[in-house]
Amino acid sequence: METVKGGSPLDAMRWQKDEYQVAEEDRGMLTQADFFALLTKELASQDPTKPVDNNEMISQMTAFSTTDGVQKLNESFETFATSMTSSQALQASSLVGRSVLVDDNIFGMNEGDDVKGKVISDKPASNVNIYVENVAGEIIQTVPVGNIDAGEFGFVWNGQMANGDPAPAGAYRFRIAGLIDGQASELQAMTYRKVDSVTLAGAGGNIMLNLNGGNAMALADVVEVSEG
Repeated sequence: METVKGGSPLDAMRWQKDEYQVAEEDRGMLTQADFFALLTKELASQDPTKPVDNNEMISQMTAFSTTDGVQKLNESFETFATSMTSSQALQASSLVGRSVLVDDNIFGMNEGDDVKGKVISDKPASNVNIYVENVAGEIIQTVPVGNIDAGEFGFVWNGQMANGDPAPAGAYRFRIAGLIDGQASELQAMTYRKVDSVTLAGAGGNIMLNLNGGNAMALADVVEVSEG
C-alpha cells in the first residue's frame, strides 16, 4: 500500500475512505456537465452511416433544459415564499395593540371598554336592533338602529348594560335583527378586536393573531385594521 508523504499507511486509508464517501453522496446526481459529456460520448460513438436523428437530439436537449428550468423555478419560488413569510411576520407584529375587523360577532372585553362593530346587509332593512348578549344568552342591552340601506354601517357599544352600569369583563356577542322584505331576519355582524400578541408559526404554518377574549385568527382573515 502506498503511503502518503509525511504520513502513515493509516492516513492513506483514511483519505481513500473519505474520497469514497464523497463519491457516494454525488452518485445519482446528473448535472448539466454530465449531460453534455454523455451527449458528446453518444455523438462520438454513433454509426456514421446512421447518425442520431436531429429531432431526437433536440428532444433530449429540450427535456434536460426543461428539467433544469423547473428546478431553478422551484428554488426561486422557495426563496420568494420565505421572503413573503418574513414580510407577513413583520406586518403581523406591527398589529399588536391595534384593532382588526373580523367576521365574527363574538368578542371579549374589559370593564369600561367601548366595542366597535359593523352591521352588513345585502338589502335595505327596517326596525333594526342591536342586541348585546352575555355568555348565558341573556340580553343585557338593546340598541335601536331603525332603518338602514343595503351596505356596511359601523356602530359603537359603550360597554354599558341596560341599567347604565358597566358590563363586567368577559365574553359577549352582538345579535342584529330587523325586517327585510317584511320578514324577520338576522343581519351579519362583524367586530373589531384588539390584537394582544402574534404567533409567527401557527397551525399549518399560518401567522396567527391572538385576540382579546382568548381566541385567535389567521392574519389572512383580517378584513380591516383600525388604529384603536
